[in-house]
Amino acid sequence: MKKIGVLTSGGDAPGMNAAVRAVVRKAIYHELEVYGVYNGYEGLMEGNIKKMELGSVGDIIQRGGTILYSARSNEFKTDAGQQKAIEQMRKIGIEGLIVIGGDGSFRGAEKLTQKGFPCIGVPGTIDNDIPGTDYTIGFDTALNTIVNAVDKIRDTATSHERTYVIEVMGRDAGDLALWAGLANGAESVIIPEQEESFESVVGKLKRGQERGKKHSIIILAEGVGSGVEYGKRIEEETSMDTRVTVLGHIQRGGSPSGYDRVLASRLGAKSVDLLMDGVGGRVVGVENNIVVDHDISKVLSEKHAVNMNMYKLANQLSI
Repeated sequence: MKKIGVLTSGGDAPGMNAAVRAVVRKAIYHELEVYGVYNGYEGLMEGNIKKMELGSVGDIIQRGGTILYSARSNEFKTDAGQQKAIEQMRKIGIEGLIVIGGDGSFRGAEKLTQKGFPCIGVPGTIDNDIPGTDYTIGFDTALNTIVNAVDKIRDTATSHERTYVIEVMGRDAGDLALWAGLANGAESVIIPEQEESFESVVGKLKRGQERGKKHSIIILAEGVGSGVEYGKRIEEETSMDTRVTVLGHIQRGGSPSGYDRVLASRLGAKSVDLLMDGVGGRVVGVENNIVVDHDISKVLSEKHAVNMNMYKLANQLSI
């Protein structure tokens, strides 16, 4: 293999640039030509592809977002769209593609691999919801963004003796909420994977109030429901002064943490190694701090599982 491509797709995540940098420099180190695909699969179909040099990825390891940009494409989900993308790469002579993104992005990589065009998936998503890896690129940074925000909110919650509901990202996965809840000592953590009754949450708040507790923090994953509506219900039920903060897309931005930069560098480099070995249809990851790879179809057929021992611990510590 002499020419490879790299693209970022789906929601951006801190550390994507570090992964792109690793792919480009690792490829050039091994005397491969590497091409950046701009605007995800949409750009791939349109031929928005440029050769990258060492300088193309200089001074990006510390930057959030993605210099290759990202876009969603309905056309690429069709057979015709996938064939158009393959034709664009064949014009240049690209023989393999590295896709940095989440499960939706990997489905596109799976389709290309099935059509005889080898792809490697690199998990980049703040949700940490990709099976086969302990951590995804961007999760650690997003977690620390939440932790820092909740620390600040706790200051004002204490000053005004208020209850705060903080809505964090996680449509189908509660890792961000769970880890942040444990790190911030939240009174309740509400996630999609585990139902907790509203009565149970209210009961905790009332017990805390009875023993003189002046403020409370509740962290809610967006997949469970609206933080604003949840806050209204709490205030109506308890008459406690309740406020809501929706952190939103602030969780996706910012300079990646040291951990995310290292993780992205390791996974990006591994993806190049696999293509050089003529391997496609794999997703790279890290398990017990060892870089691994798994069959992409197997990864997509499995469901990410939240760490229930951590969930139990969060509840035990929030009595």
